[in-house]
Amino acid sequence: MTTADGLVVIDKEAGWTSHDVVAKARGVFGTRKVGHSGTLDPDATGVLLLGVGRATRLLRFLTPLPKRYVGELVLGAETSTLDASGEVTAVHDMSDVTPHQVSEAASHFLGDIMQVPPMVSAIKVGGRRLHELAREGIEVEREARPVTVHELAVAPVDASAGVYRIEVSCSSGTYVRSLAADIGSALGGGGHLRALRRVAVGSFTIEEARPVVSPELLSMETALRDYPSVLVDADLSRRVANGQVLASEEITAEGNGPWAVHGVKGQLLAVYETHKPGMVKPAVVIPN
Repeated sequence: MTTADGLVVIDKEAGWTSHDVVAKARGVFGTRKVGHSGTLDPDATGVLLLGVGRATRLLRFLTPLPKRYVGELVLGAETSTLDASGEVTAVHDMSDVTPHQVSEAASHFLGDIMQVPPMVSAIKVGGRRLHELAREGIEVEREARPVTVHELAVAPVDASAGVYRIEVSCSSGTYVRSLAADIGSALGGGGHLRALRRVAVGSFTIEEARPVVSPELLSMETALRDYPSVLVDADLSRRVANGQVLASEEITAEGNGPWAVHGVKGQLLAVYETHKPGMVKPAVVIPN
């Protein structure tokens, strides 16, 4: 059978790992050539991008896209995983905390910040993933990493119970569970995250997401809609298809790239990126 090629925007259910979604999609599309971009925790729901067929080669460009989340910050209880799936490790009386104080504390986490990855993350330390070490009861030192929180808003859901809705727009690699825990600590107690839902990855929103059992396959061209696009003529198309390094002005490449390079019929030919000054090179060439 002919392998499908394209992007799928999935609305992941709670209880599914990102790998579970990929495995199901392989059955739906009848190919093992399926991958995902931007892992979601099993308890989290929402937007998960899948590449099918040749579009798996484009996933590396989707991972860095900014993310948007909604969830609930629960003050007064710290957990081993920083979210509701873990065991409670500490309890604090935070009944006197006001919504204004929560908003004020949250405001200190806007912009460029340093964040320590949680032990339940997939980051590797010493060749092993942190969540694997965590399952064995091992905790290791983690270096803080720079992330950017573009927007952060909190609003009371049940202030008397210490429950607040949290909305976050952030760079790739930001841990919302860490934000929740850090806000709790900044208020003199602790907190954790629950009901996390990713509502957007770049321009791909929850409104266009579908269940994995009934996915909609978007085109290869659509997969790169968040990147600048350039159109080349037939002669240059042949050179692009051969993976040639080009002068920036040949593809009218403006900005820092990467650039999605399209042929005369609008088909995706390649993704180019900066090379030497005034030159661009192919990061991915798509066989047509």
